Amino acid sequence: MIDNEIGGMTWIKVEAKNWLMRADSQKASNCQIEFDVHNYNHVVSLPVEGKFSKIAPLRIMSFDIECSAGQGKFPVPKEDPVIQIANIVKVLGETEPFVRNVFTLKKCAPIVGSKVHSFESEEELLLRWRDFMSEVDPDIITGYNIINFDFPYIIERAEALKIAGYSKFSKLRNHISKMKSTTLTSKALGTRDSKDINMEGRVQFDMLAIILRDHKLRSYTLNAVSAHFLGEQKEDVHHNVIAELQAKDEFTRRRLAVYCLKDAFLPLRLMEKLMCIFNLTEMARVTGVPIIFLFTRGQQIKVASQLYRKCRNLDLLIPVQRNEVNGDKYEGATVIEPSRGFYKDPIATLDFASLYPSIMMAHNLCYSTLVPRHHRNKYKPEDITETPNGDLFVKQTTKKGILPMILEELIGARKKAKNELAKATDPFERAVLDGRQLALKISANSVYGFTGAQVGQLPCLPISSSVTAFGRVMIE
Repeated sequence: MIDNEIGGMTWIKVEAKNWLMRADSQKASNCQIEFDVHNYNHVVSLPVEGKFSKIAPLRIMSFDIECSAGQGKFPVPKEDPVIQIANIVKVLGETEPFVRNVFTLKKCAPIVGSKVHSFESEEELLLRWRDFMSEVDPDIITGYNIINFDFPYIIERAEALKIAGYSKFSKLRNHISKMKSTTLTSKALGTRDSKDINMEGRVQFDMLAIILRDHKLRSYTLNAVSAHFLGEQKEDVHHNVIAELQAKDEFTRRRLAVYCLKDAFLPLRLMEKLMCIFNLTEMARVTGVPIIFLFTRGQQIKVASQLYRKCRNLDLLIPVQRNEVNGDKYEGATVIEPSRGFYKDPIATLDFASLYPSIMMAHNLCYSTLVPRHHRNKYKPEDITETPNGDLFVKQTTKKGILPMILEELIGARKKAKNELAKATDPFERAVLDGRQLALKISANSVYGFTGAQVGQLPCLPISSSVTAFGRVMIE
């Protein structure tokens, strides 16, 4: 992607006469169009402006499963059946879903506005649901806790029922999705165990993971989160009565199906309300990484991607040896304690606009401008900045740093996005622009953290400690 200057979530173009369409019989995927390109150099990224700043009409599917377990027990895939799967499918940018259906085990009374598919055997239900998914062919699959519960449960349930070659969930026709356990460690989330299921061509967009990462709430149940953001809650069905409702008749199963449909619809509503797709699309475009990296990787890959892109254009190489920073701590920011009390007169609070990025730009702090102390006499004194903690960097007049260049572009692009946002009237366009200015702000602020990350891709304490040292001097 970096070699071809292709960013994440951007439109690409293949020049005429450089590709060949595949016939249906040759297709390896469920995609509507499949073609071969003679050489990857013919794949070109289009600039994110005008009509190409619009997000593609992505197809989003939100689903939820219900399982039947004994009284007060948590369902176990080896023993407890999947009794219902509800699905809501819509196209990004359209107001209403074009599919609302529920797959039920045993007969279920009709539901207004939703299609009910009933099956006598669980095996048939699971197979038909998989075929439905490949027919709908979603680009994004969402739900609440689907990565650690719904998908693993369905896969393990199919194994328990001995359904051979069941997990064909990707866009590639004969690929089997495999599940493996992973441990994710990040500063924001700490260490947590998760499942990793490969689904080529589809992005798994688990709303629980996004809300855990981006919001501090007292409770993360779907009920609490929906009440907090949407002002509404789930249908009132306690998990202890699920098995009873399933066993009784088609009308109690209908009550369960309405509950299941609501549980499939709420994550989609949350995704829209929190503008997740817009924000993550713009973050992928700004940093150049594929959107899936924003779920599975940490902060550093985003800065590294921008560094590699910039250095490639300037014919610079980046060292790959890991500079392990041996636990060297550096002094952080100054925090001035407030004078607590009751004030009758208004108090003006002053804040630096983008303090750390501004310091890095003003003093030209970068890997490429750092002067080792023993090389000091190679430069004239007026060409060098000495930082408050004694590190040396050449001034912009001698050589402009890569990090300041990246930061200037990010901050300039954010100003432009905010100006466009002020003029925009179309809500879809406003959502894209607001997502972009937020992504640009976060990206600019994470550059400093990248240089100070001690277990990092490219730690450089002279940069990070100089930034905080300048910050302390300015505040004082």
